[in-house]
Parts: sequence; structure tokens; C-alpha cells
Amino acid sequence: MSDKQQHPEQELNQAAEDVVANATEAVEGQVLSEDVSVEELVAGLAAAEAKAEDNWNQLLRVKAEAENIRRRAERDVENAHKYALEKFVNELLPVKDSLELGLAAAGADGADLAKVSEGIELTQRMLASALGKFGVVEVDPTGQRFNPEQHQAMSMQDVPDAEPNTVINVFQKGYTLNERLIRPAMVVVAGAKSGGKPAAGTKIDETA
Repeated sequence: MSDKQQHPEQELNQAAEDVVANATEAVEGQVLSEDVSVEELVAGLAAAEAKAEDNWNQLLRVKAEAENIRRRAERDVENAHKYALEKFVNELLPVKDSLELGLAAAGADGADLAKVSEGIELTQRMLASALGKFGVVEVDPTGQRFNPEQHQAMSMQDVPDAEPNTVINVFQKGYTLNERLIRPAMVVVAGAKSGGKPAAGTKIDETA
């Protein structure tokens, strides 16, 4: 930001002072160089005062505009904080509506469990889609190598048909937000003797 933008009041005051100083010097120069009438001196001073007043009015306008900009910025920041989740909430409202319809259908006389189950699956897909629009990604590591940066091992089991140190069961899925882990997946991990072969030196970190 330039000095002009940072100090408009100082600049305008300096400009007003410069105008008065220049006018004074011009008048003094005229007085020293030639005879000048009182009327001409008065006219010169009046012109200098008019210029100073114009600069002062300009300063007031700049200050008023700066105050308006400050107030608009404060209002924008306040609204950003207050309504930051507006789009997210709008995506979740249809999910809530679907859940309410599903509950009503499940509680009705002669409820069709197949249709209720279908409605629940639809609602689940709606929720996953809404979360995905905001960068929330599900972490379901079944069959994958155990990754302590994304998974939390709840227990270990030796399983004949699983590779050691792989996830054989997921108690609770994890989630990332814009590639940042917000909840690790809680998993069961195949032990060192899984797959029918002892895995010497296999070590697992059970903390996420």
C-alpha cells in the first residue's frame, strides 16, 4: 500500500500547507519586486484559503469513504462467520427430510420393510453425496495394508486367508476432509501368523 493510501489526511493537510506557503511566497515576492495593492494581496490570500478549503473538503470525503469501506468489510466478515455453513446446511436438509419420511414409513401400519430399507439406502447415498461436495471422503480400508496415519488398530487376529498386517475388519469407517484426516478408521488387523506363514519382525503401531 502506498503512503498516499496509508495517510490521506496527512497528505491533504500537507497539500493545503503547501498551497498557502506557495501563495505566501508569491505574494512576498511581489511585495519585494514591485508595488502591490492591498486588494491584490487580499485576493491572493483569498485564493490560497479557497484552495486550502477545497483540500479540506476533499479530505473529509476521503475519510467518509474510508469509514464506509471499513464498515462494509466488518459486515462482510461478520456475515462470513455467521453464514459460513449455509451451503452445507442446504445440502443436508434433503437428507433430514428423507430420514423423516423413512421414519414415518417405518412406523406406519403394514410397513413394507423392503421399501423402508430401500429408502434408508437412498438417504445414505444422499448423505455421502452431500459430504463429498465439501471434500469429505470415506476411509474404508478393508483388505488394505494397515496404515497408522489413517487407521486405528483395535485388535489383531491371525487369519489363514489374509496377508499379515492387512485390515480384515472395519469397526468404524474413517473420514478425511480435503485430504486431512478428521477421524481414523477403527480396524482389526491380521496378525503376524496370518496367511499360514509367520511374518518375522512384523510390528504394528496400534495408534493412529
